[in-house]
Amino acid sequence: MAQQKTILRALAGETLPTPPIWMMRQAGRYLPEYKATRAQAGDFLSLCYNPDLAAEVTLQPIRRYGFDAAILFADILLLPQALGADLWFVTGEGPRLSTITSADDLCALKPASAIHDTLSPIYETVKILSRELPAETTLIGFAGAPWTVATYMIAGQGTPDQGPAHALKAENRAVFEALLDLITIGTIDYLSEQIKAGAEVVKLFDSWAGSLQGDDFTNYAVKPAARITAALKARHPDTPVIAFPRGAGERYAGLHAAIGADCIALDDGVSADWAAANVQPDGCVQGNLKSSHMVTGGDDLIRETRHIVDALSNGPHIFNLGHGITPDADPENVQLMIDTVRGG
Repeated sequence: MAQQKTILRALAGETLPTPPIWMMRQAGRYLPEYKATRAQAGDFLSLCYNPDLAAEVTLQPIRRYGFDAAILFADILLLPQALGADLWFVTGEGPRLSTITSADDLCALKPASAIHDTLSPIYETVKILSRELPAETTLIGFAGAPWTVATYMIAGQGTPDQGPAHALKAENRAVFEALLDLITIGTIDYLSEQIKAGAEVVKLFDSWAGSLQGDDFTNYAVKPAARITAALKARHPDTPVIAFPRGAGERYAGLHAAIGADCIALDDGVSADWAAANVQPDGCVQGNLKSSHMVTGGDDLIRETRHIVDALSNGPHIFNLGHGITPDADPENVQLMIDTVRGG
């Protein structure tokens, strides 16, 4: 059955008459059923660490929409917590962490080998999903890429320009690179355990890759992703890897080979026509409808969806948004997008 799953076929390089479709953050705050389950859990982290409820919210968009893939419900900051960082969420403001800005802070973290006790509920969620998902639905595991995770660990929160991470990189590169190395090793082990538990594909989210310039993009976005991909391929040679260095712009070209990924996910900062000419010849691409269309809907959604499908129709393509769906999205617009992709 696995070989018949459309997303696995696209990731293997097959051009399909209708692209398979899933959506970043498809389990989330735009769905009323998610809000109900979140309330049942009590808070966001309790939801992430409750395997039954995390599996439930992962399954909700599959029941509602019939996406071709489900992505594990978790958060990229669970790994820093497993490494020993304090993590909490402030209502209406987002995550907060204890900061890592010195050698002493770094030394206080746990070794990468110690993450699994904390993360074992996540692996249990994957096991539940591998049993309960429809036979035709692909299960995607994920983690944050080292640079993006490091930006949160250094600043203690999300920042508009990743300034604290850039500052540490400039002022104490040894600590900065040691932190990236620790995250990289932990990410390899974390994703490997997800695969062992039943994830059929894994995705690496580098949400802030676009703020890296010049050699820093190569050294701190591309090379860690390549290291993670190579290690996973050595352990799990049949498991595809999707890389998403958001904001890469024209640097998306050549990333299949540079990272070793089976698929490069595209944000909406590049056009589908450009991607068809410059990225897709090297392998599967994923993307890249603007998330705002899930809010506004209408003819613009239909027109842009059709354009992306048409532009990328001559190579392997997984339809998705260029970034995660936002809480103010209309669930009916999601259905309209899916109907447009599948119905022409």
